[in-house]
Amino acid sequence: MILAMAGFACEDLFIKMLSENLPISEIIIILGFSGSIIFLIIGLLTKAPIFHKDMLNTPIIVRTLCELFGALFFVLAIALTPLSSASAIIQVMPLLVTIGAAIFFKEKVGWRRWTAVFVGFLGVLLILRPGFGNFMPASIFALLGATFLAGRDLATRAIEVKLPSVTISLYAFLAFGVSGIMLIPFSSEMLLPSSNEILYFAGASAFGVIAYYSIVIAARTGEMSVISPFRYSRLVFAMLLSIIVLSERPDMMTLLGASIIVASGVYTFVRENLLSKTRERVA
Repeated sequence: MILAMAGFACEDLFIKMLSENLPISEIIIILGFSGSIIFLIIGLLTKAPIFHKDMLNTPIIVRTLCELFGALFFVLAIALTPLSSASAIIQVMPLLVTIGAAIFFKEKVGWRRWTAVFVGFLGVLLILRPGFGNFMPASIFALLGATFLAGRDLATRAIEVKLPSVTISLYAFLAFGVSGIMLIPFSSEMLLPSSNEILYFAGASAFGVIAYYSIVIAARTGEMSVISPFRYSRLVFAMLLSIIVLSERPDMMTLLGASIIVASGVYTFVRENLLSKTRERVA
């Protein structure tokens, strides 16, 4: 899980560097379709089903759409705001999953976890600071990205059919690439990537694939209650990369807000783990 989070943080860094000169639509198109090609090759090599009737299953369609918009909004946040703040806000996703589980799956959420969710959103407000002079409206993209990615995780819970992760990811990346095409009318003119930018694209794709496979291995071999808190290591890697490589200097409010979000999320995971063990003993 830690390797996966390091990979995703490096992928975000390359996207941020690409966004300095290239239009966002071009970045999304290249990353989306190159990712599709990679997963298509992996699918063919592993003999995973590329076309399957279960892809029209409602939860899978919802998951694909949530993945599309979640990735789209988060890339916009990376491009338009400091990487450190975007990476901090996206960490609210597990808290949004808790809310969604209570609404859509009627999962019982006690006052302690609701309090953790509330405190976590206070941390988001410390980073966003709406109404203050240093408020960046584009930061809302990170919150929208977290919301849709939480929807992706909730839709994944509802998937009953057994499809390889490679097949699902193939279509998610394909939809992501299509979303980039939809952004073309709102973006600047596309440019031919330089040799350095081609290397950045290769780096983003490589680290993305490494991160994806690492998180799949983690999910299949470890207990989610144990490995899930390590998702927050992504924020540590993102902060270090943004400071060392991009020379960003997150202010005290951003660091405080990020700490509150992480603490709330870790508490939620710990609380859910305790409750699940209690239910197992009762059963």
